[in-house]
Amino acid sequence: MKRFLFPSVGFLLGIGILLWGVAAPVSRPATSPPAASAPMKAYVESIVGGKASFEMVPIPGGTFKMGSPANERGHAADEAPQHEVKIQPFWMGKTEMTWEAFDLYAYDKDIPMGAGKGSTVGTVQAGPADADAITRPTSPYSDPTFGYGRKGHPIISISHHAAMEFCRWLSAKTGKTYRLPTEAEWEYACRAGTTTAFSFGPTPRSLSEYAWFEANSDYMPHAVGLKKPNPWGLYDIHGNVAEWCLDLYDKDFYKKFKPLIPVLEPVLIPEAQHYPHVVRGGSWDDDPVALRCAAREASNIDWNQQDPQRPQSIWWLTDALNVGFRVVRPLEEMDDLKGLRSKVTLNGGM
Repeated sequence: MKRFLFPSVGFLLGIGILLWGVAAPVSRPATSPPAASAPMKAYVESIVGGKASFEMVPIPGGTFKMGSPANERGHAADEAPQHEVKIQPFWMGKTEMTWEAFDLYAYDKDIPMGAGKGSTVGTVQAGPADADAITRPTSPYSDPTFGYGRKGHPIISISHHAAMEFCRWLSAKTGKTYRLPTEAEWEYACRAGTTTAFSFGPTPRSLSEYAWFEANSDYMPHAVGLKKPNPWGLYDIHGNVAEWCLDLYDKDFYKKFKPLIPVLEPVLIPEAQHYPHVVRGGSWDDDPVALRCAAREASNIDWNQQDPQRPQSIWWLTDALNVGFRVVRPLEEMDDLKGLRSKVTLNGGM
């Protein structure tokens, strides 16, 4: 993913970067009991009295082959070996999350603003009852959209931590469990039952019909839902903005699984580190290879290189103007993910 450099105009907040750690993968035997059957229909989620809404589409459970074959154009080592994965049903955002919803969270007066220097973000030290307190970002010094557009446009430039905190706020507001998709859920939904490099075929010949990318984007993100959806009704799953997944990134993660034995819902749960986390789908400034269903990308410190503050922000990224996210809602949440929250702290270090 290319990074565009902009003058340092004090866009970011005065909060910082976190611990680098190692997390253990979580997986389950494919013989685990399936989620309870229930009718799943598309629905519209309305929040804060209808001030913002977004659509969710049902994703059926099933098994798929994750990763890419060595002969796929653009294949990378971290996409191998291919391995069978079983996914339980869930709902996924029809589009990438837009600023209308995020702004409600960012300016919600019912929750405290992000902690200042030397404080703990996301946790109030007063006592156990406050241990799960949700925080919101401090207001940025300038327009966080960088002039690309706000209404109907995807959120950009926010950190993995900010996306996770938004999901916790959204869950509290709606009474439903919303979170970032696991990397496995994201690829399964992107493929939508297909086995080719793209959800619409083996080559990028038709990519312009489905995605905003380097060749047609005019070097900017666009309003969501303007291109054709994939077979399961997901718009901009290829391109526009790359999308955060829940997982910590590990280039060798796939090597932990046996190719012919299905694993149930693998996920590499994030810990206290700021980088690297998984980003999927490619973006408006990427070439077609990065938009493939199997393509993986890892966040890194360069995505915030223009933030002059020390410690650097844990909410906003100065050099990730093409990174956003969409949410999922599991039909039945995995035990390992119940109550999961970001562990990022302001002075955690690298």
